[in-house]
Amino acid sequence: MKPSIRGALVILALVVLWGIGSSLYTVDEAQQALVVRLGAPTEPVRTPGLKLKVPLIDTVIYYDTRILTLAPPSEQVILGDQKRLEVETYARYRIVDPLRFYQALRTVDQANAQLAQLVSSSLRRELGQVMLKSLLSAERPKIVERIQNEVVEKARPLGIEVTEVRFHRADLPFETSQAIYDRMKSERQREAKELRAQGFEWAQQIQANAERERAVLISEAQRQSRITRGEADALANRISSQAFDKDPEFYKLYRSLQTYRQSLSESAPTLVLSPDTAFLKDLKSGPAVNGRP
Repeated sequence: MKPSIRGALVILALVVLWGIGSSLYTVDEAQQALVVRLGAPTEPVRTPGLKLKVPLIDTVIYYDTRILTLAPPSEQVILGDQKRLEVETYARYRIVDPLRFYQALRTVDQANAQLAQLVSSSLRRELGQVMLKSLLSAERPKIVERIQNEVVEKARPLGIEVTEVRFHRADLPFETSQAIYDRMKSERQREAKELRAQGFEWAQQIQANAERERAVLISEAQRQSRITRGEADALANRISSQAFDKDPEFYKLYRSLQTYRQSLSESAPTLVLSPDTAFLKDLKSGPAVNGRP
């Protein structure tokens, strides 16, 4: 065989192999395909397996059949009571009509952008009619359901089936939260001051009552002690009078001994007295017995 013929056969074989390879494509179980022929989309291919196409004419675009997640950035929404709310949402959807999807959006990135706008507009329209207290009550699921139904209806012509729209986070903006926190803090401080003042007033009342009761108890005790001391003094005087009447000389001696004890115990180590002082009479001669010295 001539070399030129052999080369032509090799080139022909390569062309055939390339044509066969270019005319075959596979569809995965988690995918669906759309064949675009000279810029015009044809019927979508939904069954997995090995498929045929026309080389150089057909282009295959793959779309995922699984549920996709959209998580747009948070945005501030003005509620019906003119309060601002920082809302972060998420949505789940799937591509159910590749032909419509291709005609309306072409790519998943474009679909995410379009769906984010739909969610944002529905969110602002619905939340602009409700109050903050409604979002904090049992009405919240109904509000979210209305937003989801609106997004579902608007996304259906795009070949998208929205399965879920939910709030991931709904908080007050930082400035508003800080203002509320400061107001709550000042309110608690005011209540604390009132409680402290009330407690101080109660302490003053308790202390005044205690001082009054103390003064009454001390006065009563002093009065009782004076009565008791007076009665004791009267009893002592009566006993002394009875002792004096019974034996005047002994009583006189007893009084002298008490005088000696008190004088000598309170004097300095040396006591200077004259010899004829009456103070030393009983010490010199002793007491009188039966009227005799």
